[in-house]
Amino acid sequence: MTEETGPTKTAGRPKPARWLLHHVEFGSGTPVVLLHGHTADHRLLLPLEPVFAARRGWRRLYADLPGSGRSPRLTGPVTAEAMGEAVLRFVDKVLGTEPFAVVGISYGGQLARHLIAERGPRVLGAALIAPLVRPAGERTLPERQVLARDDALLAALDPAEREVFTSVALYQDDAGWNAFRDHVLPGFRAHHREDAAELLKSYLFREAPESRSGAHDGIHLVVTGRQDHVVGWRDQLELLDHYPHATYAVVDGAGHNVHLDQPDTVHGLLGNWLDTLAAQRD
Repeated sequence: MTEETGPTKTAGRPKPARWLLHHVEFGSGTPVVLLHGHTADHRLLLPLEPVFAARRGWRRLYADLPGSGRSPRLTGPVTAEAMGEAVLRFVDKVLGTEPFAVVGISYGGQLARHLIAERGPRVLGAALIAPLVRPAGERTLPERQVLARDDALLAALDPAEREVFTSVALYQDDAGWNAFRDHVLPGFRAHHREDAAELLKSYLFREAPESRSGAHDGIHLVVTGRQDHVVGWRDQLELLDHYPHATYAVVDGAGHNVHLDQPDTVHGLLGNWLDTLAAQRD
């Protein structure tokens, strides 16, 4: 069953509470907060839902970040710190003091690390999928590759959508396009363009989350794509010293959207992470 929570309504136009992020919720049990990446929305992470649905005892909250999907925009400057504070307010309001796990992809991976730094005792563990670690210009990136390309398909696409698709997709064929169309494109169409551009000016926290807290003993998973030319896969190794119980996997045949390029592998890794968390929880 799905429950959607949007802006609180008053007389006239909706007036969102400052803490409130739109989210889609499934299941019951231990909460898992799922955070998407830049210029996307919660639909980017919905392909992971079968992993959770196959297991009992997990309450999944797929959130839209500020200015994305159906969530309200930030009322002040759009910075990493402001995004992080919005996520903290959401988690504290919705979950109170309840322990939880977190899944973050790309930019959402940085926000997941922020949650660990700020709410560490309550965080059971995190799954970081292609997480952002270093700023552009300082990343160790593999050579850009395209492993499949259908020129007829690309020629038939809307030019603007084709540009976004080909800028990130490793598989530029029917299968790659279908996954992108269903899970990436809806959020790209819905995000606030000016806010997204403003965030790029200060998208990293002034202090890395790991510098603000000690090593975290939760159960963690880091999954990267071997052909990820956006954030790479080498820089994420820096995180392991801070997360002593982390499993790290670099998946061949996968780009930045590693969970779309190699779903079976990512689902297996995520399932193992959840089962390990459940064993400790129970």
